[in-house]
Amino acid sequence: MAHSTRPVVHYMATRPDGTVPPSIGNAAGYAYPVRTGDPIPTVNLADHIGQVVNHPTPGKPWYDETAFSYFRTYTRPGELLERVQWPARLWVVEPLGETGTWHGYSYWVLCHQLRVIEEADPWHAFGHRGKQVMAVLAQLPDLVRQWADQWVADPEGMHRMYKVWETRVQKTRALTSWASCRAEYSRREAALQTATQLAGDAATQAATDAGADPHAVSLIQLRARCLVAGQLMFDRIRTGEYEQSIRGLLLGAGLDTTAPVPA
Repeated sequence: MAHSTRPVVHYMATRPDGTVPPSIGNAAGYAYPVRTGDPIPTVNLADHIGQVVNHPTPGKPWYDETAFSYFRTYTRPGELLERVQWPARLWVVEPLGETGTWHGYSYWVLCHQLRVIEEADPWHAFGHRGKQVMAVLAQLPDLVRQWADQWVADPEGMHRMYKVWETRVQKTRALTSWASCRAEYSRREAALQTATQLAGDAATQAATDAGADPHAVSLIQLRARCLVAGQLMFDRIRTGEYEQSIRGLLLGAGLDTTAPVPA
């Protein structure tokens, strides 16, 4: 069997100011700052482009889950946001010296030293189809205003149409099963969670500002979340007629308004 010769790229996500977040997900409430009275140490990757950086407080390889004990790099960019909230900055790095992984999380490469190669485009955080996902997120305010205007113009007709679509989405579990399971298998869980959260928040705000009633807002929010999920997982829900119908539901099939066409 032929193996891919594509080079492995290691990424890290940081806060918008360039600082690396704590090793553990809930470090804000961790005992470290309470015990010492000092802030959790960090490193700013923006200050070290092209340089080798040593971890300031290295822990025992690789199970030391104190607040900041190792650098956590990712070979699957679709999981970059599992411990960093959006917005984030992304970096291409090179782990140096001894490295480790956790069983079942081979896409984590943990190290105490790395080289900061360059800053990466933010779309990488949404995985293989990150450009398409970010494009849809940028379009959503305008799309949602269009959907909300249609509700105002014909509330009964829109209600009937959306309820038929919503029923099919729920019955097939297009979002909660198909998209989420395929995201898990392709290591895009964090990307899907972040993208659908951003889509839902943007849709709620835009639909409310447009004067849509609460029921319309709820359905429009669901449509936005499904649309982004359909874009993100477009290449993973595609085999056979039934899968294509699931993908169509996510992209808004049955709703008579224009949706972005996946590239």
